[in-house]
Amino acid sequence: MRPTNVMKHIYIISFITIMSIFSSNAQAKKRVRTDSPSVPVEAFDAQKYFKHIHNLTEGKYVFNGTTKADFERWQKALREELKVKLGLQKLENELAGYKPTAKQIDSEDIGYALRQRWVIWTEPDVPLTMVVMIPKNIEGKRPLMITPHGHGKNTENYAGIYDNEEERKSGEEGERDVAVQAAKNGFVAIAPAARGFGITRTNEDKKEDATSSCRDYLVNDILIGRTPIGDRVWDISRIIDWAIDNLPVDADKIIVSGNSGGGTITLFAGACDTRIAASLPASYFCTFKGSIGSMYHCECNYIPGILELGEMADIAGLTAPRLFCAIHGKEDNIFPIDETHKAFSHLQTIYKAAGVPDNCELYEGNGGHRYYKQGAWDFIFRHFDK
Repeated sequence: MRPTNVMKHIYIISFITIMSIFSSNAQAKKRVRTDSPSVPVEAFDAQKYFKHIHNLTEGKYVFNGTTKADFERWQKALREELKVKLGLQKLENELAGYKPTAKQIDSEDIGYALRQRWVIWTEPDVPLTMVVMIPKNIEGKRPLMITPHGHGKNTENYAGIYDNEEERKSGEEGERDVAVQAAKNGFVAIAPAARGFGITRTNEDKKEDATSSCRDYLVNDILIGRTPIGDRVWDISRIIDWAIDNLPVDADKIIVSGNSGGGTITLFAGACDTRIAASLPASYFCTFKGSIGSMYHCECNYIPGILELGEMADIAGLTAPRLFCAIHGKEDNIFPIDETHKAFSHLQTIYKAAGVPDNCELYEGNGGHRYYKQGAWDFIFRHFDK
């Protein structure tokens, strides 16, 4: 007997119902994580759990190519997504065409250079202080070195300006007078205050004489889709805009180099702004998982979802084929050297694929978390004519 139309409809509805049940069960099974058994309450280890979820996250743009074509496709895609993660794309869209303005505060002849204080508005309502050092008795356009600082109350110590003798001794022993080094070597140098430090701290933090307002910037930035790192990269780019227009600098010879938090800014600025010819981050280049993901660091280090893109070496790889030199202490206890070795090995594969393996170096200093000027200037002199 042939089925009637009614019977056909019953068969179809029954089939759909059965398949929906199977589909629901399958989806339910997918939602159940079976990679680790439940543990007794007293055995829970938060640090072990954090490491576990880090390892579960597979970066979409971890570089695994071998050819220059692989490298170019990968780099274009990652840079675009990184700018979104940083909130930098948001800033570029909202402030398209913005040209920074600056006002000079003072100028001092210190023998080998003119040392000037300026305020620059990197956004219409964001003023940053910066020290500009212009070497004397050298004609023509000079290479430019921008030296973002790390965490500390004094935002001018990279320019050799200290609050007391103890600070001077510490700065000189740690070789953090990077702008002074640059000016003495014939470079125009700019030592800017990082956003969240100095005059851009909150009023409460100024009143309490806090080092920075990094946490306030992080929590307010993430509410609107921005990050402190993205803000600071934007600031470096606007300083470059202003310097090219107003100082005797060679736009093809722009270097960024800072220590610790300044190393963070250095690495991300080089990844995002292709006008930067050389990036020399000190006391920072490592793995995210093995440094900021495994021990206490300032809140300004964190970018929501960064491991979804890749590791720190992948971000540094956006600098290729331009110059990159990581400067690192063998005894750095907050950015462990073993993790730096892992990161550098991966970075070398990126530079090799880009066809410029010699443009990427790691200098290891015999000490801890500080700047190592020998590694920096040996690298610069080998690649730049003064």
